[in-house]
Amino acid sequence: MRPTRTALTIAAAALAPALLLATPAFAAGGTGAPSARVVAISHTDGPTTPVDEMSDDDVRVAIMRIIADPDTGRGVYAAAQAAMDGTIEDQRAFLETGLARAQFDDDRVAVATILYHAQQNNDRAVIREANKALDANTPEAVRAFLDTGYRLAQAEDDSVAIFRILADPTTSDAVRAAAEKALDDGSPEALRYFLEHGRYEADAS
Repeated sequence: MRPTRTALTIAAAALAPALLLATPAFAAGGTGAPSARVVAISHTDGPTTPVDEMSDDDVRVAIMRIIADPDTGRGVYAAAQAAMDGTIEDQRAFLETGLARAQFDDDRVAVATILYHAQQNNDRAVIREANKALDANTPEAVRAFLDTGYRLAQAEDDSVAIFRILADPTTSDAVRAAAEKALDDGSPEALRYFLEHGRYEADAS
């Protein structure tokens, strides 16, 4: 059974501190939404060789590699462990169908975790796109958000934050110049760097 929206919210809140400690911040205020690196891992493709063409040993090795991957999500990890505790038929079934189902659940929790932090930071674009992904409730929608949508939505929110800095009459000339440079670059990385580092470096220079 897949987690409900309420269960996802509870899971996201529970996971939030661990994600914050494990990864750099990726929020407009620098207060720490999980970075895209946290949620980029995906095992949905499974092994490249068709499962029915794999030997029993190959099946077990493929599952053990998933278990050993430090970026494997909790759902995939638990399902993989359960498969290893079962029969070879259980292990093949995990690679054929169970892996994708468990990955979908992990992805939904990851999106809910991002949404939780975005709500704390009032990152409207991230909130909008995360809700769209959760409302669509398909593996493709949540994966697309994690792979590209989150980064682009955060850049939209970062642009708004930078324009607010420019609109502040107390903003120094050095910070103003750094902000304009970040906006001229326009890349999500440049916008994020300015908010997390560039504005403080400009003030210190």
